[in-house]
Amino acid sequence: MKVSSALSSERQLILGVLHSTLKMLSHALGSHTEIVLHDVLNPQRSILAIANGHVTGRQVGDSVLAGPRHDQGFAAVRRAMDDRSSSEPIVVENYATLAPDGRPLRSATVVYRDSSGQPFASLCINTDLSAIAAAHHVLAGLLGLASAPAPVPDESRDMEQLMIEIIQDACPGGVLGMKKAQKIQAVRHMQERGLFIVKGGIEKAAATLGVTRYTIYNYLEQIRATDNGQE
Repeated sequence: MKVSSALSSERQLILGVLHSTLKMLSHALGSHTEIVLHDVLNPQRSILAIANGHVTGRQVGDSVLAGPRHDQGFAAVRRAMDDRSSSEPIVVENYATLAPDGRPLRSATVVYRDSSGQPFASLCINTDLSAIAAAHHVLAGLLGLASAPAPVPDESRDMEQLMIEIIQDACPGGVLGMKKAQKIQAVRHMQERGLFIVKGGIEKAAATLGVTRYTIYNYLEQIRATDNGQE
């Protein structure tokens, strides 16, 4: 879809402000907090700017799928894509995620929309809680409590591999004999990992689950209705 010059200028203005905001926050929040600016219209290379990328091991130009697990910001982006009746930003506050290597993070996301209601950028904050987890581990040892296994770091992966891994993680027992409720739960997992804001994600999920792409959209609507307390 062709973007008008006015909308393009509007987006560039907001992105400039967000770049400055990211730089300011990086100095205020310290090295344990990652701040990421995403271009949600280009999920294959979504990261426009990042501070403290060591928290999740990402850099400028990386895919949105390489981000934290269980990121509720993905669902917010998907909602904004489906409903363009407002230009107000969508704020998702203070939720738990995991770094790619399993470290616990505390996250927040703002999805920005232009005056037409089109989401085009998101600003995300991910705070590394591993120091707190390490302190908990020491205290647990002193108290004689069982400790959790150490996380295993992930290697760098390309977009296709990330998509395959997300789908496989959502269907750990395979798809043979899956009931509708299980397929909906798998779709929820895929949505939480950001699969459906990437081109081809809907089609790959549908092919794996043996349903049509319209069925995936239907499942997403049911998930949204459940989350909004409509069922």
